[in-house]
Amino acid sequence: MEFRSIVGVFPCQVHWGDCDPAGIIFYPTYFRWMDAATWALFESVGYTPQRMRDEHLSMPLVSADCQFLAPAKHGDRCEVRSRITRFGGKSFVVAHEMTSVDGAALAKGAETRVWGRARPGETLKGEVIPDALKALFSER
Repeated sequence: MEFRSIVGVFPCQVHWGDCDPAGIIFYPTYFRWMDAATWALFESVGYTPQRMRDEHLSMPLVSADCQFLAPAKHGDRCEVRSRITRFGGKSFVVAHEMTSVDGAALAKGAETRVWGRARPGETLKGEVIPDALKALFSER
């Protein structure tokens, strides 16, 4: 059965510091946006940064890729649409589509992350992703 996930929308804008000398977006900006969009997606279902810290939870990045489709320029307003495309036992994949607000495709990428916990005095260890967490992301 295919997993169908809710879609989170993360608004962003290309600022001066996001640009290269040619005045177009510098590629690391897309990776920063993907990371922020993932955290916003989890926050939207109740997993705030404070809750993650309180419960000693983490979701370290183990893989990331991005395809650049069109340049964004200083001042452009954009959005990142994110959804979880796969839950494994201890890992999950978040797909991201970056577009201008008028809908033009700018980039698309994906992150693979591990669900983990690092209790005080312990090293980070991957944990099985709880079914209750998975259910928060499924389309209703």
